[in-house]
This record gives sequence, structure tokens and C-alpha cells, in this order.
Amino acid sequence: MLGDLPEEQFRKALRQAAEWVAEYRSNIDKRVISAPGKPGDVSASLPSTIPKMPVAIETVMADFERLIVPNLVHWGHPAFMGYFGSATTAPGILGEIMAATLNVSAMTWATSPAATELEAVVLRWLRGMLRLPEEFFGVVYDTASVATLHALAAARESLPLNVRALGLSGRSDLPRLRIYASDQAHSSIVKAAIALGIGEINVKRIGSDDLFRMDLNSLKLAVQHDRSAGYLPLAVVATVGTTSAAAVDPIPEIAAFCKAERIWLHVDAAYGGAIALLPEGRHLMEGVAAADSVVVNPHKWLFVPLDFSTLYTIHPHLLREVFSLVPEYLRGDAEQSEINYMDYGIQLGRRFRALKAWMVFSAFGETGLVARIREHIRLARLFATWVENDADFELLAPVQMGVVCFRAVCAEGGDDGLLERTNDLNRSVVKSVNATGRAYLTHTVLREKVAMRAAMGNVLTTERHLSDVFGLIRAELRNHKDLSMLPSACNSEAKEYQ
Repeated sequence: MLGDLPEEQFRKALRQAAEWVAEYRSNIDKRVISAPGKPGDVSASLPSTIPKMPVAIETVMADFERLIVPNLVHWGHPAFMGYFGSATTAPGILGEIMAATLNVSAMTWATSPAATELEAVVLRWLRGMLRLPEEFFGVVYDTASVATLHALAAARESLPLNVRALGLSGRSDLPRLRIYASDQAHSSIVKAAIALGIGEINVKRIGSDDLFRMDLNSLKLAVQHDRSAGYLPLAVVATVGTTSAAAVDPIPEIAAFCKAERIWLHVDAAYGGAIALLPEGRHLMEGVAAADSVVVNPHKWLFVPLDFSTLYTIHPHLLREVFSLVPEYLRGDAEQSEINYMDYGIQLGRRFRALKAWMVFSAFGETGLVARIREHIRLARLFATWVENDADFELLAPVQMGVVCFRAVCAEGGDDGLLERTNDLNRSVVKSVNATGRAYLTHTVLREKVAMRAAMGNVLTTERHLSDVFGLIRAELRNHKDLSMLPSACNSEAKEYQ
């Protein structure tokens, strides 16, 4: 049979899928977050080659439920607190369904006028909520890693090196370029440097202070040293909401330094940018308006499902100079509008990502977004209070956003291996908590200390889920084979968590 599935089959499957989605969301907290398994389990359960004959769509959907779903990590579970939580929301799900149905390519205005204009509208709405000046031009990409790559490509184009035309290879007239980021900054900066031909070694990591913020004096010394050595500073990447501790670099001071030194300033606010929606949080975004570019990911803390990342820059012409390339078969389309988003990135075909963002922002409204972000901060601070009131734990970083970094502590011992024992203990607790399937944490390292990390970002997470997770952490800690390692074993007055 040629053509698509028969309409009645499709309608029946669609009704089944819609019911499955609704049921999944309603009962997700009853699911095991991550089932034990090993690499190769899923592929071993599927045919090694494509079926020769068509498989009934009912069978395909049954196999999805039987083979695929049980072997996923359920990021939408309210007790999933790894990374930056889950931004799965009902209006976002609806937006994804509609976008997949339409399947338009938002590369030029002519190829889909509403997709281009809705992207511009959503970007304008978000820019307003972030309190960025109107001169910031926005583009939607998939992730912050890709947005940062484009920002640094524009920064490279701002230098008189003519890299677009001449490239980098075989040139003796090029100085070595440098990018500066704190030792807490995201790894995507290094990946961007690799992809852009700048090189991994030329991303200079700047030390951070006791609050995990980039140290300004160390940055100044690094730039001074590199200039004297003949290097050419390309960009500084400052962060609002670092990956590990959600720390915020001193943006105003860094911006002033970059302006004086004529260095491109890119701000990675992929996670923390959402804090600008809260009147009480806007001071954490102070100075960002002085940057050359800034990335904010609505799929992290603005409740738009993966993937949706926005880059804003005051130099859109540089993005165009790097990436605009109009072949003849698109020339007629490209001439119909001033804004064709294909001109601002490596991609030609572009998903209709703006639709789901528009649906989320419209359905929740700015007040709804603010209320949900504020609730996540409240939950994080409540969790931090429980940590501080328990003798077996300690906080390892200030709680400014929805992330709590903490660790179980070992009682002082007579040997020199206390740090190693404590680090092993915390890795073990995270692993055992995740193995239960009832919660999901990640760990990181802060000043050589392994930290457990809990992130609030799911609209389904409530105080009850939080309490269950902390109780589970305590239970798994106390199941550790050597309870004498815990301070509470030596302290009869240690408070019991309620």
C-alpha cells in the first residue's frame, strides 16, 4: 500500500497516543525513575535489521510501551532532581504535537511566514521578561552549546582576521586566540573552541572565589599575561547560574573590564537567566545588558520542553557575516523578508521551535512563570534548611536559585584519608539513591569535595516529593555499612529529620 497509514488507523492510534500521554503525566510519580539495566539491553530486544514487511502500528506502539519506556530515565518524574530538573509541561507537549504535525522548516520567512514571525514574537516577549535592551537581537537554536558556538564565531568575526574567507589553516599571520572562562564554567565553551579552530588549550580557566564566582583579579592578570606573550584575547565567558553550584560571576565588573580591553563578553545565563523574571532576583542579572551576547535556555527553567535555546546579541550583523550564504535555489525566498533565520546560524532546515514556547508562555503568562520559579526557589531553600539542621550533612554552596549542593560528612578520623572517604561515601549514596528508582540525583565536585546535587525545576514537584527524597537520602546514608563514619553516631543530640 502506498501513501500514509489509512486515516482510520491513524485516528485510532492518535486517540490511543493522546490517552497514553495523559495517563503517563497523571501517574508518572508511580513509575520507577530509572530501571537497572546494562548497555545493549534495548538493542538486543529489537530486530537487528529493519522489518521486511510493514508492522501494524498497534504492534509498534505496544513495543514502545513494552521495550522502550521501561528502559528510559523518566526526567519528568517529580522526584527527578538531577541536572536542572525537567521542563516538561502540558502546553509544551501540545506545542510539540502541533509542530510535528505541521513539520514546516523555519529557514526563511517565505518557507513559513508564521514560523518566522512567531519566533520573532517569542524572542521579543522573552527579551522583555529578561529586561534586556531592545538592541539585543534574538535567534533560537537547540541548545546553549550551539548558541555559545555561534556567539564565539561572531566574536571571532569581530576581529580583523577575515576567517570566513581565508580560514585558519596554513596562515602565518594569525595570532593565537584566547577565550577566558571560570573554572566553574560549562564544558561547551571548550567544545566551541575546538569546533572553531581555536583549540582546547586556548580556553583559559580562571580561578573562582569562595562563592564559586570568577575571580576578577585573576582574569585581569591572565589577559595581561597573554597580551604580553603575543596572544590575542577573543572573548570572556561569564556565567549566571554555573552548572555545578548555580553561582553567578561578578558580571558588572567583568563587563567594565571587557569594555576597557575591547574583548567580547558572552554571558552564559542558560540556566540562571530565568531569575530575571523575579523582582527579587534581577540583581543577579545586573550587568548582562552590557554584554555582547547572552544565552538563555527556556528549556531549563522556563518550562519549555527540550530543545529550545535563545541567543541574544547586539551584533547580529556579525552573525550574518559569518553564516549568511544564500544559494540560488533560495534566493527568491530570501529576498522577501529582512529576517530569514537561516542567515544567523549553521543550520538551513530549522524546526518550528517557537510554537511550543509561545504556547507555554501564553498558557502560563508571566505571572505564572514567576510563581513557578519562585516556588522552586522556596523548595530549594527548604531542602537546604533540612540539610543544615541534620548533623550528617553540610551545604557546600549558597542557595540562590533552584539548586542545592550538599554532602554527607564523615566523623573526624585519625587518618589522613578523611576527604577520600567522604567523597567515596557521597558517590555511593547518590548511586544507591538512584538505584532505588524512587529519586534521581547527580553529583559534582566543588573544591575537591564530592557534592550531592538536587535541582528543582519540575512543575509537578511538591514539598511532599522533596520530603520523600530527603528521607530516602538519609535512609540510604544510614544503610551504609559503616555507621560509625557519621557524626550523628557520635552525637546523641543530633536532630532527627521529621
